[in-house]
Amino acid sequence: MHDAGETLISLFRDRVRASSTATALHVPHGAGGFRKLTWKAIEQDVLRMAAILARHDVAPSDRVVQVSENRYEWILLDLAVHVVGGVHVAIHSSLAGPQIVEQIVDCGARLAFVSTAEQAAKFAGYEADLPRDLRWVVFDPPTPSVTRHSLGVLPDLPAIWETEPVDPQPLWDTAEKIRPGDLATILYTSGTTGEPKGVMLTHANLVSNTRATLKAFDYGADDLRLSWLPLSHIFARTCDLYVWIAAGCELALAESREKIIDNCQTLRPTTMNGVPYFYDKVRQLLVSSGEADKPGRLLEMLGGRMRLCNSGGAALADETAEFFWQRGVQLIQGYGLTESSPVITASTPSAFKLGTVGRPIPGVEVGITDEGEIVTRGPHVMLGYWNRPDDTADAIREEWLMTGDLGYLDEEGFLRITGRKKELIVTSAGKNIAPVYLENLLLQSPLISQAMIVGEGKSYLSALLVPHRENLRARISERRIPIDSAADELSHPGVLAIYRDQLDACLKNVSPQEQVRRFTLLGRPLTIELGELTPTLKLRRAVIQKHFADAIEAMYAAANCPAEGERGA
Repeated sequence: MHDAGETLISLFRDRVRASSTATALHVPHGAGGFRKLTWKAIEQDVLRMAAILARHDVAPSDRVVQVSENRYEWILLDLAVHVVGGVHVAIHSSLAGPQIVEQIVDCGARLAFVSTAEQAAKFAGYEADLPRDLRWVVFDPPTPSVTRHSLGVLPDLPAIWETEPVDPQPLWDTAEKIRPGDLATILYTSGTTGEPKGVMLTHANLVSNTRATLKAFDYGADDLRLSWLPLSHIFARTCDLYVWIAAGCELALAESREKIIDNCQTLRPTTMNGVPYFYDKVRQLLVSSGEADKPGRLLEMLGGRMRLCNSGGAALADETAEFFWQRGVQLIQGYGLTESSPVITASTPSAFKLGTVGRPIPGVEVGITDEGEIVTRGPHVMLGYWNRPDDTADAIREEWLMTGDLGYLDEEGFLRITGRKKELIVTSAGKNIAPVYLENLLLQSPLISQAMIVGEGKSYLSALLVPHRENLRARISERRIPIDSAADELSHPGVLAIYRDQLDACLKNVSPQEQVRRFTLLGRPLTIELGELTPTLKLRRAVIQKHFADAIEAMYAAANCPAEGERGA
C-alpha cells in the first residue's frame, strides 16, 4: 500500500521534487486576501525554521511544543521539527494556562513556540511549575515578559529567518536518518473520561494513514481544500495537512471559523473537512432564510465548486447529510481516534450508506468484541501513551486497539456507531443506555443546540438541554406565546410544551427505557472555558453534572414525578 521506508519528511521532499513550482498553499494576507506559496518556497521556509531549531540545539527525539492557532508558521514548525528528528507536541491553543503547563511538563519539552503574546500571557504565575531549562519563541511581537524563562520573537532571531543563507545538506542528512518507526508526535487526548494522556504516533502511523485515506478518495492537483479545523487535532493534521502533501493539491488556511463562508466565496474550494456542528449550522441558516430549496443556493454558498465535504469528530445527523446530498453537495462521514492516526473507516462518494461511518480504509482491520466494542488493528495504531505503560496495555491488547466505542458491522461491511462503552448509563432497573446515541437524536431538532442525558442509577432518564435561542424565539413568535423575559423563555408552559413535543418526536423510534422523562432548559451554553466541553467539543459529563447538580436533583426530586414537571435553569 505504501513504501515502508517513508517518513513525513520523505513524503514532503518527494512532493517538492514533483511539484516544485506549482501553487501549494494559500495563506491569509490582509483583510480577506490570500498570499500564494509554491512548494519550493515552503521548502525554503521549512529549512530556515529547521536551522533555527538546530541553533537551539534541538536533537533527535527532543520534544518541541507548539501552542498556536492555525497559521503558516504552524505548518513550517511541524515539518521543521521532523527535519531535525524531533518530536512535535501540538497543544490545543484553546486550553487554559495550567492545562498547557501540565502537558509541557508531562512531555519534558525543551523548546516551546507560542503564537502570540496573548498566548504566552497564559503562563504568568506558573513559572515555578515549568522546566527550568525550557526556552520559548513567540511568533508575533511584542516580546512578552511573563515568565522567568527566555522568550524570543521569531522575526528577531538570527537573520537566518529572513536573509541568511541556509546550507540544507546537514539538515537533510539528519532527516535521512529518521526511520518510519521513530516517534513523530505526541498529541494529548481530550480527556472525556479522565486526565489527558499523550498519544505517541510514529512516522509510519501517520504516513500509512495518510496514504490509505488518500487511496479511499480521489484527490488531485486540481483540488483546493479549505482548512479550518485546528491543526493541533489529528483529524485536521492527517486529513488536511498530510493528505495535502501526499496528493499535491492546493491547501488554503481559513482566516477564522467566523469567515469560512466568506473564504469559500473568495477561494472557491473543491473539498473541505469539518465537524457536524458546522454543516448543521449551514443547513439551519438556509432553512431559516427561506433559501434551502433555491436551486444551487447551497453550492453557491460554498463557493460554487465544492464537490466533497467530509465530516468527523462526532456523529453526523442523517437529516444534515440528506440535506447536502439532495442539493448536489456530497457530505460523508468517517470514524477514527487520535490513537489510530486517526482514520479507521470512511464513507466515500462511491460507497456511502446513511447512518454509517463507512467501511475500513485500506490496510485497516476492524472487529467487534463479544461486548460490542469496536476494535482495530493495523499500521495506524499508536505506539502507546507517553510514560503510561499500564494505560497502553489496557488500550492495546494483542495488537488490537480498544476504541471504547460500541457498534457493529452491517451485512455490507459498513460500520455503525451506537455509543461509548465508558459512557453507558446503567439505570436502577439494570438497563444499559448509550447516552451519545440518544443525544445525537435530540440534536436533530432545530430547537436544541446541546444535550446531555443523565440517569445513572435512576429509574428513568432526564436531559439537560441548551435551546437554540434564535430558532426558539421564532417558534415563540409563530405560536404567539406571551414572553416577558429571557428567563420566561425557559420556563413558560407553552415553551416547555414545545420541547416536550420535540423530545417525543426525536425519540419516537427508541425503546421505552430510552425515553427522556424529564428535562431542564439551560440558560447558557456548555463551554470549553468552563471545562464542560473538551477541545473537540465532546461532553465532560462529570463536570457538567457538578455544575448543574441542583437542576439534575430537581428532576429526580419525586420518585414518580409526572412528565410535565420540566423547568428552566
